[in-house]
Amino acid sequence: MTSDRGSLFVSHFWEQLQIALGTNLIHSSAYHPQTSGQVERVNQILEDMLRACALTYSTKWDECLPLAEFAYNNSYQKRLEMAPFETLYGRRCRTPLNWSEPGERVTFGPDLVTQAEEQVKFIHSNLKRAQSRQKSYSDKRRRPLAFEKGDHVYLRVSPMKGVNRFGVKGKLAPRYVGPFKITERCGSVAYRLELPPHLAAVHDVFHVSQLKKCLRVPEEAVDTCQIQIEPNLTYEEQPIKILDQKQRSTRQRTINFYKVQWSNHSEEEAT
Repeated sequence: MTSDRGSLFVSHFWEQLQIALGTNLIHSSAYHPQTSGQVERVNQILEDMLRACALTYSTKWDECLPLAEFAYNNSYQKRLEMAPFETLYGRRCRTPLNWSEPGERVTFGPDLVTQAEEQVKFIHSNLKRAQSRQKSYSDKRRRPLAFEKGDHVYLRVSPMKGVNRFGVKGKLAPRYVGPFKITERCGSVAYRLELPPHLAAVHDVFHVSQLKKCLRVPEEAVDTCQIQIEPNLTYEEQPIKILDQKQRSTRQRTINFYKVQWSNHSEEEAT
């Protein structure tokens, strides 16, 4: 069973329960939703369906939940080559639209077992074919990265800036912090990093796609204490001083431009 690192899934009770049931529990690495790509894709589809219901029916959108569930479970899935309802129950769902049509032949005994086995093999082959197709698409953009124990790497972070004017970011902020030392290789595509104490709330195992090799450990690394990295690997910068101001006039209005010095940066780095 593959799951994220939610508090319920990493608890001692849940771990012991899975051991008792004989289930192999695999946790995803931190901030890597691609681990459960199919689940993320299904969530995106369901979110789009609920958004359409909310836009159409406003405050009564919850009354459409049974219909939305019915529509998704009976929609054709390309990777399965059938609907989820048919995958689960082994037969097509009879909707009110086809109640007047004759039903399918009912199968009993050994024929039912044979039919179920054939359908399971058919579904497995379709899923393997879909996975192979998706892998070929991903491999075109994937770079083979590998590190060794003791290497130093930079960790990618996501800046959260509140200013985004005219489609241009207000600050060319660093996208990586570190470097951090690799203490262990976890599997084939994840590594455990030696994080400083103030990042103790962050899970220390990261996917290889979030790392960048440090060829030489610099004397002045990006200070994670100064930029205040949050537990979700984001940080926020605040403007502290306006250094300059200019105006640009168009046919319809006058636009003001400001040169801003950001927190934890010198005046030479102002934007």
